[in-house]
Amino acid sequence: MPDNSFDVVSQIEMPEVSNAIAQAMKEIITRFDLKDSKSSIELNEKEKKITLASADDFKLRAVTEILQLKMVKRGVPVKNLTYGKLIPSAGSSVKQEVTLTSGIPIEKARDIVKKIKDSKLKVQAAIQGDLVRVSGKDRDTLQQVLALLRGSDFGIDLQYINFRTN
Repeated sequence: MPDNSFDVVSQIEMPEVSNAIAQAMKEIITRFDLKDSKSSIELNEKEKKITLASADDFKLRAVTEILQLKMVKRGVPVKNLTYGKLIPSAGSSVKQEVTLTSGIPIEKARDIVKKIKDSKLKVQAAIQGDLVRVSGKDRDTLQQVLALLRGSDFGIDLQYINFRTN
């Protein structure tokens, strides 16, 4: 019976996202090159989407960079941001939707489980909703699984929580 376990998750702290957006907006308002560009960043927490808007695609790129820098400073994983297409708006302005990925999508969870199983380590990996639980008999094996997962890139930021040891 496995005694030790941990959970692999991918979470985004929404308060940190809104703080990063507030800081980015402050910088956009004060930056000389973005003055009068009608640039904005809006967060829809319910749908986990951010809408970026600016006068043209060059200014939108600058807004995106500012937002990413602020998110990195606040510990928000920028790997979990999925950028949509540029949408032309009224008066030559452009918009872009950014989707925040929270939780591990099922296909990524399957990749994680497959990677663990292929390693031939004596642990069990199970998909439970939007997280993967890894359990095994000894802590050393779990540490090896952690090292394996940290060395792999699944396209999203992973966190390791709920270490349970007996």
